[in-house]
Amino acid sequence: MDTTGKNKFDALTGMRAVAAIMVFVYHNRKYWRNDLPFEIMRFISEWHIGVTVFFVLSGFLLAYRYEDSPLQSGKSYLKYLLLRIARIFPLYWILLTAFFLDTKYSKDVDTYFLQYSLLYSLFEKYSVSGIVQAWSLTVEFCFYLLAPILFLLLKKNWKYVLLFLAGFFLLGWGIGYGLYVYNGNPEGFLYPLKFMTGSTFFGRSTEFFFGMLLAYLMKKEKGIEFLKRLKKPTLTGGIMMTVLTIGIACFARNNFIHGVERWEGRLIHELLLPVAIALFFWGLMTEKTWVSKILSTKTAILLGNASFVFYLIHLSYFNMKLKSYIYLPDRNFVLLWICSIIIYLLIEKPLYEWCRNLIGKIK
Repeated sequence: MDTTGKNKFDALTGMRAVAAIMVFVYHNRKYWRNDLPFEIMRFISEWHIGVTVFFVLSGFLLAYRYEDSPLQSGKSYLKYLLLRIARIFPLYWILLTAFFLDTKYSKDVDTYFLQYSLLYSLFEKYSVSGIVQAWSLTVEFCFYLLAPILFLLLKKNWKYVLLFLAGFFLLGWGIGYGLYVYNGNPEGFLYPLKFMTGSTFFGRSTEFFFGMLLAYLMKKEKGIEFLKRLKKPTLTGGIMMTVLTIGIACFARNNFIHGVERWEGRLIHELLLPVAIALFFWGLMTEKTWVSKILSTKTAILLGNASFVFYLIHLSYFNMKLKSYIYLPDRNFVLLWICSIIIYLLIEKPLYEWCRNLIGKIK
């Protein structure tokens, strides 16, 4: 097994494209609701797990690259945080500004501060406004803020991380429910429980944890020994992901209800599925299979790099605007990828490099 070298993450980059495609299919599933058998539609209705793939991957990459370095000093934490801001905010702000300037689409949205700060997705009332899918960026950024502390706890004992995250979950629930008791919590800040659990870091933190745990095991001799004892991790992880997704789907009563809306489906989603994804990632990095070869191709890597753009434009304002000019039978799938690649190469990548160079000058 080769666990060294820069190209070990190539397949993971390609996997980002797969995750983005899953989310696209999930958001467009309504168009096939009357054409596909209920069992297949029920399975596709759980393809929101593409977001879980992103979360597990974020947990892994940050833990593998940073460990405890952001907390070595206040300045190192500042540079770390600025790099994280530069990674997700500039493109989001550009798209959001275009949305607000186009009053045909934004006339009913006036929560400017909440939208630009990404705080909007902590409120159930505003969670489907603006760039709707950017709710996951709020979850990501909450992880970025807490990640250095979680890294330190993980180095001591993984149980400390779980205790911390459990306490964080109870804190979020306590705040949301406390506001409900106090004034009814009319805007739904971290309330109700189903919203907080499914759409905020308070409820999605375990997905990052299992990615972090994989990175931790890969950096420890005993951890590597344990991982190497796992047979055919790509195949095993892939089968587990499929079976668990079907398992979650079994709790869906119809095509309009997700399996994760039942507590059994949510537990599978938060506690078992991330393990399967992490195992699959380990296989992609260490096994030479047809899956890893495909995901490591230049095309897959390019799509993976452009997947963040694709995720932000495949739904909400950009896609609606694009549909007003052209709407192809594939729901603009190919055209959206072309737009994503162009925006990545001409805007996102150079803008991030410029920001990174500026941040690197901080002494």
